[in-house]
Amino acid sequence: MPKLFWIGIAILVLGTGPLLGFAAADELGLISDPHPNPIGLGILAGITIWPGIAMTAIGILQAVRRGSAG
Repeated sequence: MPKLFWIGIAILVLGTGPLLGFAAADELGLISDPHPNPIGLGILAGITIWPGIAMTAIGILQAVRRGSAG
């Protein structure tokens, strides 16, 4: 896979991972706040999700064009 694909995946994981981890911790009862509001993590996820998806998609298209998708 092209380098752009892996950069896109890294952006997705590093950008949305903290918010997903926070949500999972809240569901498991690890957070004592009854109404948690992770504003910073939501902003981080909102800013990084679309560039990450776009880079991943472009990387996949590059791989398909080169014929090295599989």
